[in-house]
Amino acid sequence: MSQPLSALVAASLDRSMIDCVRGIAATLGRETGARAVLFYGSNLRTGALDGVLDFYVLLPGPRESGIWPRVGYREFDHGVRTLRAKIATMRIGTFQAAAADETLDTTIWTRFVQPSAIAWAADDAARDEVTDAIAAAAVTASRYAAALGPDSGDAAAYWRALFRATYAAEFRVEASGREEQIIGVNRAHLDALLPAAWSAGGVAFADDGTSLRPRLSACDRTRVLARWRTRRRLGKPINVARLIRAAFTFDGAARYAAWKIERHTGVHVPITGWHERHPVLAAPGVLWRVWRAKR
Repeated sequence: MSQPLSALVAASLDRSMIDCVRGIAATLGRETGARAVLFYGSNLRTGALDGVLDFYVLLPGPRESGIWPRVGYREFDHGVRTLRAKIATMRIGTFQAAAADETLDTTIWTRFVQPSAIAWAADDAARDEVTDAIAAAAVTASRYAAALGPDSGDAAAYWRALFRATYAAEFRVEASGREEQIIGVNRAHLDALLPAAWSAGGVAFADDGTSLRPRLSACDRTRVLARWRTRRRLGKPINVARLIRAAFTFDGAARYAAWKIERHTGVHVPITGWHERHPVLAAPGVLWRVWRAKR
């Protein structure tokens, strides 16, 4: 990976965070024998402890088969306050493969071009592994952005095209215009990341100081768009399979899903004991309620 992109990613991953967040990450890392624990989401940006803290636990080992990641929910005592955490767990080999576009998954490289931080690492080698993987995610995302975006425009125009396309391909409850919020709060990060990722990924481009113009050959554009069509076609089935799996393995799935839906759509979903016991059976009714409310 090119030095400018690696340096940019390494600096981004070295973000400051609240000590109790590092403490939770250290607990998760040591309990599981992880290589590293990533912290991401709006709480990283704001430094707040409300809502749910988002962690990715990266275990040692090669790429795993089947549906990943495993997702769980835990609560941690912090003085008189209870902190809530959503914890996704996968092997670092899987994370590296998904970031490098070696799987049909779109969620890893879409999620990790946005800011994240290494909250805990087993050693310096683990930190380097994660840095390289996220740099690869940036290259993957930037290549799709070049093919899906306009002929020319600022960096935001390419990220906007990418996020809209990936949100449409995935099974998500994000409110309309979510991509504008992501770009708005991460503008400096994304502006610097795109040209660095294009350079690292061998995408030639022109930069006149106000707009960028990627120079993909017709052959390269056709190849990238063909790969994208496959990922778009399979995106929703893959994400539905993950949701179904999570419903059986995610402790507190119904409560977490209701919180997430209300946060992103404004629609309140009351949770009963039946919802808690049967989240898969309850899902169609919940989705119908959200659809009606949004209509």
